[in-house]
Amino acid sequence: MTEALAEASLAPGHGDLPVGAVLVDSDGTIVARDRNRREETGDATAHAEMLVIARRSRELGTWRLDGHTLVVTLEPCPMCAMAAVWARIDRIIYGAADLKGGGVWSLYNIPQDERLNHFVEVESGVLETECASLLTDFFAEKRTSS
Repeated sequence: MTEALAEASLAPGHGDLPVGAVLVDSDGTIVARDRNRREETGDATAHAEMLVIARRSRELGTWRLDGHTLVVTLEPCPMCAMAAVWARIDRIIYGAADLKGGGVWSLYNIPQDERLNHFVEVESGVLETECASLLTDFFAEKRTSS
């Protein structure tokens, strides 16, 4: 999670919400890392999770990412949670809950929905205070600079 936090801390530099993600393979090696880039790219789908999933899929030449773990500072939204399911990711680990937009537990439980054809293990609250602080500080700064 510390590597995802490092990525997240770079996002405000281009005006993006500080969310970072890393993708870890079955050996425990970080194979992709990124941060939110929606503002930077003008692309609504440029969430950190989507970027690392896409990068690793291109690198491997397959959309199947069995054996991978997605580590992200903020609970993935429904789009990112579903992308993890479609990519056959084994596990999602996240820090802070997203009570207004969470697709892993807070609003929806997409990765563990029995109606889907793939089940993703979930671990929440890892370095939650640090992850939440990045977001709180980002919004506090936005309020004072407005």
